[in-house]
Amino acid sequence: MSAYRDEDPRIQGIKTKIRVVPNFPKPGIMFQDITTLLLDPKAFKDTIDLFVERYKGKNISVVAGIEARGFIFGPPIALAIGAKFVPLRKPRKLPGEVISEEYILEYGRDCLEMHVGAVEPGERALVVDDLIATGGTLCAAMNLLERVGAEVVECACLIELPELQGRGRLNGKPLYVLVEYQ
Repeated sequence: MSAYRDEDPRIQGIKTKIRVVPNFPKPGIMFQDITTLLLDPKAFKDTIDLFVERYKGKNISVVAGIEARGFIFGPPIALAIGAKFVPLRKPRKLPGEVISEEYILEYGRDCLEMHVGAVEPGERALVVDDLIATGGTLCAAMNLLERVGAEVVECACLIELPELQGRGRLNGKPLYVLVEYQ
């Protein structure tokens, strides 16, 4: 599901604040730069508000943000809906005991880690990131949460690149997106 399809007037303002940078970080990539959105307090607030409106009252107890840009959107959403924020980090960034989930990228392998005990069995979780491309990172995040017994309610991303078909890799889990780029 996408807010864009629902024609919320805030979406166009948000979309105009996302800068597309051609050939970054390598030739052929059209990089979706959210830093320009963060420079506009209204667009940033509208982004958070749209997510909060969707998830308030859904009994979500965990907002899991994927490093690094999920750390920008996840904490304000968690605070507004009364949930805890759990960072899902790259390897060796969290002190103490962690649980890990390795995943395959189009150019190699990567891994997400979470503190042991950060999420309890039966908790309802929302996974937040800035963008879904191929879906590998979101799948790893969901697997990590489900391995400790959490129920992943939905994944939420600011941007979707539908031509990369990441949505199809989410094993039927709902995905909520504000902006789609073709």
